[in-house]
Order: sequence, then C-alpha cells, then structure tokens
Amino acid sequence: MMKNFKRLALLFAFFLVVGVLAACGGSSEEGSSGSEDGGSEEGSGESGSITVGGSSAMQPLVAAAAEEYMAENSDAQIDVQGGGSGTGLSEVSAGNFDIGNSDYFAESKDDIDADELVDHKVAVVGMTAAAHPEVGVDNLSKDELKDIFTGEITNWSEVGGADEEITLVNRPDGSGTRATFNEFGLDGEEPAEGITEDSSNRVMQIVNDTPGAVGYLSFAYFERNEDIVPLGIDGVEPTDENVQTGDFPIWAYQHSYTQGEPEGLEKEFLDYMMSEEVQTSLLPDQGYIPATEMEVERDAEGNESDIE
Repeated sequence: MMKNFKRLALLFAFFLVVGVLAACGGSSEEGSSGSEDGGSEEGSGESGSITVGGSSAMQPLVAAAAEEYMAENSDAQIDVQGGGSGTGLSEVSAGNFDIGNSDYFAESKDDIDADELVDHKVAVVGMTAAAHPEVGVDNLSKDELKDIFTGEITNWSEVGGADEEITLVNRPDGSGTRATFNEFGLDGEEPAEGITEDSSNRVMQIVNDTPGAVGYLSFAYFERNEDIVPLGIDGVEPTDENVQTGDFPIWAYQHSYTQGEPEGLEKEFLDYMMSEEVQTSLLPDQGYIPATEMEVERDAEGNESDIE
C-alpha cells in the first residue's frame, strides 16, 4: 500500500513539473512572438548614432529624411549638420562625419583623397539665380547672367528691369552651390565681390529683404519662399523637367560620401534615402529630383552625355 502511494506521489510530482514547464514554454513563445510583433511595429533598424553634415543645399532633404527615419526607429540618432560641401568632404575624410554631403564630386577638391571615399548619389538638385521680388526681371541671357555676377552690369535697368542697383549675394569658397553655379551658370568665371553668406538659408533671407539683391539657390529654396524670383536662362525656365532633359544647365548631383563601404546605421540610412518612400515622395516634396529620372548624366570632369 505504502509503495503504491509513493508511486502515485512521484507520478503526481512528475506531471506537475511537466505542466509548469509547458506553461513557461508557452508563455516564453508568446512573449517572443509579441516582442517580434512589437519590433516590427516600431521599426527594426540599426541602433546607435551617426553624424551627417556638409552641403547646406542638401540639409533640408537629409534632415527631413532623418526625422522620418528616427520616427520609425526610436533607437537611432541621426545628427544632421550644414557647413558647406567642402566641410562635408573634409570632415568625412577626417572621420569626424559618418556621412559627408556634397554638391560636387570629391575628385574636384584638391586636398581630398577621393579614392578613400565611396560616392552615393542620392538625388539631383537644380540651381539658378535668385532675385529680389521687385527687380522686374525673370529671365536673363547667359551672357547677361555672367555680366551681372562679374560686375559688368550693375543696375537692373541695363537688362530691362527696375532702376535699382544690383547687390550680389555669394556663398563662400568651399560651397558646393557656389562651385556648381560658377561652373555651369558662369561658365567657370568667378563672381565679383559682394555679400558672402555661409548658408543658403541666409542667402534666401538677404535676397528677400534687400532691394536689388541677387544670389543663387537650389530649387528647393524657392519652394520655401515663393516671393523671391528664380531666373530663367536664355528663355529656359528653371524646372525639374528642364533639368532632367539637360535643357537647363545649372544642376548637380547630391552626393553622400562615406569613408569606405557603409555599415550599420550608415548603410541603413543611405538605403532609406534610396528607398521608394523617399525617392518618390519625400524627395520631390522637398524640391529635389531623383537621379533615376535623369535623361542626362555628368562625370567628375563636368562632361554631360545622354543616358541610354
């Protein structure tokens, strides 16, 4: 009798332990499944932090993309800075930026070893001269544009506009916007002395507030201030479509450079920049042109050719 009782007690204990283990296993599986679902809802991106900086023309786009990426991936921190394209290239080369943004090819900067950098062309930007709302001009010939910025023409009345003295607003050396405008707007000529501002935001503000002022900006900034006048060239309007076909001459790739092939959060963010969500929605909303929609292309020497 006693032996039977002991056997029953042992069997009862065995089944009790098995039941507890099964319950724990089910709870663990449910918890794991819930964690995976929760991770999917909050985003499964890389954690950590990176610093992205350089081109002020690119800054609004990259900042908007970073904000959306971080909203979907709460463990990621992306610090977006300006400073100009020269700063973007030098700081990513020095390892101070994880991603360096530039309006021009790294090969065009003498003190940068372009072989150490990997180029990611995330967009195309169109640029043109930006004039005060009351200058009375919305189109210039290429020669008139060059004469204005080199100081040969000093009053808007000389090109059919208001009797208003011209005030030039430039970006500093090292600015990708300046380099692009000088090369493709002024055919390599250097602009005359004028007001010099470190950011496109400041150029936009000064042109807006200063009678007779003219500077140069990417198309994105005309979306932000509809009062300043984007100037056409030789009768060609500064539009995305005219840039895509190569009819409007002042445009540049928006480069994001990394030191070697990107990994971790760098790679995830650059992949996000090239995603359909950004390329077909956020990017055009910010005033940029997807590189995939271009009908022409340029190399580091500025040679342009049709895309076949």
